[in-house]
Amino acid sequence: MSDQVYFPISQNWSTEEVIDVVQFFEVVHQAYMKGASREEIMSAYRAFQQVVPSKSEEKQHFKEYEKQSGEIPFYVVRNAKQAKAGAIIRMN
Repeated sequence: MSDQVYFPISQNWSTEEVIDVVQFFEVVHQAYMKGASREEIMSAYRAFQQVVPSKSEEKQHFKEYEKQSGEIPFYVVRNAKQAKAGAIIRMN
């Protein structure tokens, strides 16, 4: 991950919504760096979906984050969905 990653956020979001989105991307980063629990990822993703309910908008935010960081949120979420309860998700 680059030293300066600008999280894809909207100026229309409330402070709480921005926090939820940033926390989701931080969990994605954690999965790449040292691993994150399936539950932590899914909880952060559900909060993210409350802020960004549209799949097309979600894809835009994921692509923008991937472009800046090299980390792919889609793969983190997919692996978490497929994992068993209590699993730790570690990305390469």
